[in-house]
Amino acid sequence: MKTIEESVVTAMDGSDKELFPYLPFILQDLWEIGTDPDAIIRLVSNYFEYYVDLKVLDLGCGKGAVSVKLSQKLGCTCYGIDAIPEFIEFAQKKAIELKTNHLCTFETGDIRERVKDLSGYDVVILGAIGPVFGDYYTTLTALSKCINKNGIFIIDDGYIENNSDYNHPLIQKQSSILQQIDSARMQLIADETINQDNIRNSNDNILKNLKKRCYELIDKYPDKKNLFLNYIQKQVEENYALENKVICSTMVISKK
Repeated sequence: MKTIEESVVTAMDGSDKELFPYLPFILQDLWEIGTDPDAIIRLVSNYFEYYVDLKVLDLGCGKGAVSVKLSQKLGCTCYGIDAIPEFIEFAQKKAIELKTNHLCTFETGDIRERVKDLSGYDVVILGAIGPVFGDYYTTLTALSKCINKNGIFIIDDGYIENNSDYNHPLIQKQSSILQQIDSARMQLIADETINQDNIRNSNDNILKNLKKRCYELIDKYPDKKNLFLNYIQKQVEENYALENKVICSTMVISKK
């Protein structure tokens, strides 16, 4: 199993775990790091009729943008977990600022371990965190006890079209994902494809801020120049894949 540092760096499109302690600085200008909170709000609204009693588990919550905005809009309770303490501190401050701190709880921790003790949630969100738990079958099986009988998973991810010859070490073909969902005794009930222009605009904004902070770190730590330059290059490559080779979608999955 990867260390939590390796898993977090991979989720942030990096390849060197040495990058881990610098991520808070690199991403300091961004609140919404990955998943679009509006998409999550829309999907939860579509599936449930009443919101105030909903319990939401946000795994790999980052700086809490999804949880804070979801609770602000729908009045549900959200519990977010992330491995980066600075992200959790930011999320807690945002919850206070937007007056949702009575609905949002945030905790620093390894989601792979914490989920073993969690259950009774109506919604479990995995927002652009990559294969932290493994493939879809392993992930859904491991998290099955976290959701209620009528609960849902919302997974923000990408997949490769079945007829594509493109390969990526972390992204699967659509057919493989569907087979794994079925093998886990679950079903895909919604698949909202993300607009390419939205992906491109988000990627451009993230890359602009990321590059700025990486170059500041290069000035401060010239001996680590390659570490930060490689991260920039990796981000450029991932952006190209997301914009041209991969279908980015937000999937809703339920138990059969």
